[in-house]
Amino acid sequence: MSISGMTGFGRAEGASGAWSWAVEARSVNGRNLEVRYRGPPGFDGLERSAREQAQARFQRGQLTVGVQARRAEGASAVRLNLEQLERYLAVGAPYLASGQAGPPSLDGLLALKGVVESEDAVDDPEAKAELEAAIAASLGAALDALQTARREEGRALEGLLTGFLDRIEALIGEAEAVAGEQPGIIKERFARRMAELLGEGAAEDRIVQEAAAMAVKADVREELDRLTGHLAAARQLLAGEGAVGRRLDFLTQEFMREANTLCSKSASPALTSRGLDLKAVIDQFREQVQNVE
Repeated sequence: MSISGMTGFGRAEGASGAWSWAVEARSVNGRNLEVRYRGPPGFDGLERSAREQAQARFQRGQLTVGVQARRAEGASAVRLNLEQLERYLAVGAPYLASGQAGPPSLDGLLALKGVVESEDAVDDPEAKAELEAAIAASLGAALDALQTARREEGRALEGLLTGFLDRIEALIGEAEAVAGEQPGIIKERFARRMAELLGEGAAEDRIVQEAAAMAVKADVREELDRLTGHLAAARQLLAGEGAVGRRLDFLTQEFMREANTLCSKSASPALTSRGLDLKAVIDQFREQVQNVE
């Protein structure tokens, strides 16, 4: 199982009797799993089903699930809202009595908002349960399609992340090669400084002693070893299963910590250059990790 991304889209449609529906599910990046649901009134159980099915498939991401359901024309019952009609008549009565307005027509009254209502609700509990179950199945199909899209994004991300790790590995090797020059550079720099201060009277053994102490402080082997360890851990996560985005994000912080220390200890332009290149690649790696579930 490869890693999964957090961006995708899925859609499913269905029909049963006089009803037809469409389900859309989409997701974007998110630190945790957040499910937002929009659906038709009267089908309250669908929201619970959408959340439970999303939680069974995903661990991170902001999901939006929408359900549109409608009854075929002619299958809906039509009801006259007499209470609403009486309100309209009561409001207009003073204008009729004063002669400011003429008697309303029937078609005008029926066209007023809320006077004629379409009853799309399913009154039979058994029929409603069957309809909700059918729509819930389409919810699962849409979420499956979304999961497939996120895994496709994950395959693309895996190639990018592996490329960045290969580049980090190469830079670690280059840094190891130039890090061996550190003691000689430090000694030469210290000897030159001592000569400027003391002239020819600077003792060679003193120079060697002080330069050795400075070289120990500038030793970057521990940082390079830790970078190598983080590299192996990142490759292992990419090859594993489940949601690894959080752990990869944590590793990028550790990568950057060691790269910063490498730069601060550097005594040569060559090592500093490798350290800066490492930081740039690690930052690119971090940006893509934000898309991993």
